[in-house]
Amino acid sequence: MPLAAPAAASAIEVVSFGCRLNALDSASAKAMAGAAGLENAVIVNTCAVTAEAVKQARQTIRRLKREAPSRRIIVTGCAAQTEPARFAAMDEVDRVLGTAEKTAPEAWQATRAALDFGLGHEAKIVVGDIMAVRETAPHLLDGPADTIEGHTRAFVQVQDGCDHRCTFCVIPHGRGNSRSVPMGAVVARVRELVEQGAREIVLTGVDLTSYGAGLPGAPRLGTLVRTLLRHVPELPRLRLSSLDSVEVDAELMRALAEEERLMPHLHLSLQAGDNLILKRMKRRHSREQAIRFCRELRQARPEMVFGADLIAGFPTESETAFRASLDLVDACGLTHLHVFPFSARPGTPAARMPAVDPAVVRERARRLREKGAHALLRHLAAEVGARREVLAERGGLARTKSFTPVRLASALAPGTLTHIRIAGHDGVRLIAA
Repeated sequence: MPLAAPAAASAIEVVSFGCRLNALDSASAKAMAGAAGLENAVIVNTCAVTAEAVKQARQTIRRLKREAPSRRIIVTGCAAQTEPARFAAMDEVDRVLGTAEKTAPEAWQATRAALDFGLGHEAKIVVGDIMAVRETAPHLLDGPADTIEGHTRAFVQVQDGCDHRCTFCVIPHGRGNSRSVPMGAVVARVRELVEQGAREIVLTGVDLTSYGAGLPGAPRLGTLVRTLLRHVPELPRLRLSSLDSVEVDAELMRALAEEERLMPHLHLSLQAGDNLILKRMKRRHSREQAIRFCRELRQARPEMVFGADLIAGFPTESETAFRASLDLVDACGLTHLHVFPFSARPGTPAARMPAVDPAVVRERARRLREKGAHALLRHLAAEVGARREVLAERGGLARTKSFTPVRLASALAPGTLTHIRIAGHDGVRLIAA
């Protein structure tokens, strides 16, 4: 489903699919399109991670054109980068911009001029070689003030792209190779957001733990975290988005154990619990490494909570291999699961491997989600009776340090940090006394 539906009476509207990074890109693209003078247009920012995401984007494009036939439609994002001709062939589409182009002001200026002409399918496409991009675009740190979510939380993209080639993934072809934002620029942006009211900063990236590899001195993510906490002492909370446990550096491990302002919640890119499947995925960690990582970090900081991405029904996955993924939930003590039924992406090695029957894939995804629901219930039940610091959001909700949602007894102003006692839960969120 798209992250945001277009607002009815806006000159430029945006529909963003997929990850948080796409949402940040969408905000910047909308601002650039507006600065270029574009009007009566909708930007569809696509996701390529699954075939279903591409299908939903195409369906949305058709619906948008039916609803407002005079509106111009510009398609961008990862799927536009990897499958530009497919979108350009759609009569509803007026322009296709690549990943790099969607964040370039000159591309939006050229789009504004081009939309005055009837373009053929090929002329619609403005998609460059994403693998040739070497520097992180400045827009990553130039998002508008409304990136402060619910007046409490702001997302700061410090890294883009990926140098790894997992056999199921097309994202490197959509976002290019890994590149990072210099630490000084990150510190300045975080300080600016805190001054604007952000109480929690979330560092994000496509492959967050590869941060710094192309920067002078090759600083690691742990160095960035320590630097931010030292130079922005007024920041109450710093959080990390999804990361790869095998790349976590020693300084980051120490920071997670020692820094109270660094939140005790990690979402791990695990994908599977069977070593042979992990090898066929071309993942760089083993089952044993993942379990050891969670155990050691929890020993260093007992309140640590882990979420994870898991794929159900990867090609060649046997029932025994699948059960290893089910068992990994308990072995790692996972609490929040993102479960993905395997979706073959054209051109990837996994698409050429022997497939699991689609009905079996759906059933395994259901079983994994059920396992995740039970794990969440255990976590919620264990919190009952505890006192927790929470950060208030809109609508009478708050978040604990472990990112668990809490229904407050009475609404607090968004951004308020307070301690509450957990009286119960409703199966989805905690309930404050």
